[in-house]
Parts: sequence; structure tokens; C-alpha cells
Amino acid sequence: MALTKEQKQKILADLKEKLSQQKAMIFADFTGLKVKDFSNLRKKLKKEGSELKVAKKTLFGLAFKNAGFEIPLKKMKGEIAAVFGYGDELAAAKTVYQFTETNKNLKILGGIFEQKFIAAEKLIELAKLPTKKELLARLVWSISAPISNFVYVLQGNIKGLITVLAKAKT
Repeated sequence: MALTKEQKQKILADLKEKLSQQKAMIFADFTGLKVKDFSNLRKKLKKEGSELKVAKKTLFGLAFKNAGFEIPLKKMKGEIAAVFGYGDELAAAKTVYQFTETNKNLKILGGIFEQKFIAAEKLIELAKLPTKKELLARLVWSISAPISNFVYVLQGNIKGLITVLAKAKT
């Protein structure tokens, strides 16, 4: 069933709003993806503060053109879904990449990162990077590790002294 002009205008307005709020965007081909898997992906993305939107390529093209993005939609094959990342820039890419690892029907086609279009290979490289939280945890661990080790060494000296004193009494 064809969309009416009002429905198309509503979709364009919705896409325009999402484009203005997004920090990162991922394009994926979902041809052959089951509805159950598609719903699971939407739920995972929602937990990450992202959203998945499906529309016709022509409507995506109009919305991107109006927003000032140059995206090669004509080169992208299959049915296109756009994932809008509103929170952490890499969280949406990471979630989509992890989903493609278990479900071969979803293919990453590219995305927008820092207001520029990037190819699928580059986006996959970014998705494999650790998240901001993981990097902060590693930083805290590397700062606290020498202090913890120093305390452990000092405790060893005290334990050794106590052991020697205990043996000397007997």
C-alpha cells in the first residue's frame, strides 16, 4: 500500500527531528531478517539510548539532503534501516556490530560519525574499540594498581616479621 503525502511529510518531519538529535548514525541492510530478531535488535538499541528507524530510500535521501548530509544511498543495496545513536557515539555501532556477529541477515552498510559519512569497514573498526566506560575503568585500574601492589608488598614484610617473631617465641 502506497503512502499518502501526509504520511510521507510526517515521516520526513520525524527523520528531520532524529537527524538533529543524533550523535552517530548507522545504516544497515535488514533483508531477510526475521521480525523476532528485528524486535530484539530494537530492544537492545533502546537500552543503549539509540533508536532504529525504517523508511524508503527516497525519504531517507530527502531527509539527509535537507539536513546537509551527502550519503550514497543509491550505492547501498537491500532494505535500509537507520540506527540513530543519541548517547554514546559508539554504543549504537557496538550494539549493531555485536548483533551482526550472531545474525548474518543484518549487514552494516556505513554510517555517520562526527557529521561525516564513513564506510562499513571503518565503522566496524570503531565498533570493536572499547567503550568510554571500559576505558575509564582501565584508567582507574592502571592508576590504582601500583598503589595496591605497594600496599601488598608492605603487608608481606609485616607478615614475615610476625612469622619470625612467632617462631622465636617457641
